[in-house]
Amino acid sequence: MEWLRMEQWSPYAVGIGIGVLSWITFLLSDKPIGCSTAFARTSGMIERLFRGTRVTEKAYYKKFAPEIDWEWMLVLGIFFGAFLSSKFSGQFQFVWVPARWDEAFGNTPVLRWGIALAGGMVMGIGARWAGGCTSGHGISGTLQLAVSSWLAAICFFIGGIATASLIF
Repeated sequence: MEWLRMEQWSPYAVGIGIGVLSWITFLLSDKPIGCSTAFARTSGMIERLFRGTRVTEKAYYKKFAPEIDWEWMLVLGIFFGAFLSSKFSGQFQFVWVPARWDEAFGNTPVLRWGIALAGGMVMGIGARWAGGCTSGHGISGTLQLAVSSWLAAICFFIGGIATASLIF
């Protein structure tokens, strides 16, 4: 069980693990792995708190019912698993502003969190617009050899490299 305490895992082993998880997911649910739909469902659940059952009348929420499903549990598992991994490896720490951000933009937590929130919102809108997120297209879609997912994955890398080059 010493492998649970490692600070860094082999990307090859992790890739194989994600591939096996994809196979199991298709076998058990006949659906691809994805995360962005869980966030869309969560927004519906939050909206339902304020608007009641009228939310379920919207066409979008007829397709993506605002409920906890296996994708929602996958996101929860990713969060919980990352937390456990950081605790087991001894790397867990609260960091309001990462060192690299501090070097480039200063240590103002409000700016860092504001930019992170804006970036997350843009990514969320993009994921819904593209019909999936990096895990949906980049893992499940490319696994199925979907041309649209391969195109999306290439664009993810181009966009990530360009953004990192501009910021850092």
